[in-house]
Amino acid sequence: MRDPYEVLGVPRGASQEQVKTAYRNLAKKYHPDQYVNSPLAENANRKMQEINEAYDAIISGNASSYTNSNYSYGYNDSAYNQIKDLMEANRLDEAEVLLENMHESTRDAQWYYLKGQINYKRGWSDQAFTYFSVAYKKEPQNPLYRHAYENMRNQRSGGFRTSYERHNTGHSSRGDGCDLCCGLLCADSCCECCGGDLIPCC
Repeated sequence: MRDPYEVLGVPRGASQEQVKTAYRNLAKKYHPDQYVNSPLAENANRKMQEINEAYDAIISGNASSYTNSNYSYGYNDSAYNQIKDLMEANRLDEAEVLLENMHESTRDAQWYYLKGQINYKRGWSDQAFTYFSVAYKKEPQNPLYRHAYENMRNQRSGGFRTSYERHNTGHSSRGDGCDLCCGLLCADSCCECCGGDLIPCC
């Protein structure tokens, strides 16, 4: 079995209150009642069972008897395809349940890329960039992961837009208005030199 502290996401030596808080948060997220008539019901039941076992092991003082050696969910490409289908349907919570059910030892570059995509779709750019970075580092030759990483990096670094881009997108800067005023004043001066007056008040 997986380390109970790892399952609940708390450090060894955590207080009972910390353990209980972590348990309540996870139980709320993965409780099977939320997945009634859902294709993820079985996965939610399995995850909830793992959470319950981890909580019982820590509270009873038997957490040290668990090891990581024989723990695996055995996910494969078909699971990734299911996750992608859920993401395309914007069922992000269900997709994340499947991802989180995958043991850490099986989390490859694709896992981190999909986790980044979920965070990106939710508008969580910092988290998305973190996951995309890991995916890219694991498989730097993959153009999909590289593009996602570089795109997020460019967004985070900001950048500038040319006056041509501002003009064509309808977002003119304050300087464009000033240019118009300067042009009118110059034209007025020229008219006055010739005996005319384009702007009477000036």
